[in-house]
Amino acid sequence: MNPEICRVFFSFLIAFACLACAAPGHAAGRFSDWAAVVVAGDWHAHDGTPSEIFDNARRDVSADLLTLGFSRANIAQFSARPNAPVDPADARSIGNALWDLTNRTSGGCFVYFSSHGARDGIVLGDAILLPRQLERMLANSCADRPTVVVLSACFSGVFVPTLAAPNRMILTAARADRTSFGCSQTDRYPYFDQCVLSVWGGAADFPGLARAAQACVAKREHDEHVGPPSEPQLWIGAEADLPKWR
Repeated sequence: MNPEICRVFFSFLIAFACLACAAPGHAAGRFSDWAAVVVAGDWHAHDGTPSEIFDNARRDVSADLLTLGFSRANIAQFSARPNAPVDPADARSIGNALWDLTNRTSGGCFVYFSSHGARDGIVLGDAILLPRQLERMLANSCADRPTVVVLSACFSGVFVPTLAAPNRMILTAARADRTSFGCSQTDRYPYFDQCVLSVWGGAADFPGLARAAQACVAKREHDEHVGPPSEPQLWIGAEADLPKWR
């Protein structure tokens, strides 16, 4: 092969390799200084039998955060399941962890709960986490940072009025007066969590992920002939500066 052609060809390969290496690093930098808390708030199916559904969601949401460039050291996981390989899920421990994480990071906050819900809050171990309690955690730790809150539980729309703030995005699995679905012994995840995980790879940012998850839930509920529709709720504050990841 002509030496000049070889030189140009190999210069192109080197430039392409550098570009390929640089892109993930740039994406990772957007979230490497974010704090994240991911919680499985219960360990039972809707019939009261032991179940891994919420822990499956906790584990796999955390794995997806790593693919976005979140630092493993800045992700705190909690579980209500006895002898789980992560910290026990209770309000004090979660609040303390979020405080610690935000004191060593300067980016945004990501908070994800997967659990059963009640009309006044979300199940957290043997207690109910109320909207005002979660608001206090966020205000104390995340303050005015960009903040994404995802609440996978029946009636989780009850949190929206209390948590809504200009710097926050809030996504819930259901309206305040509706149940969500998929918490039986045979499910791997609740429907909502399954949808979040299934659309994650195709989304470009958190608002896009949220809207795709809403559409996915509506289709799944229609296909499974369950109802009334849970109608996941989405709030995006006017000042929520949420990075894209693609």
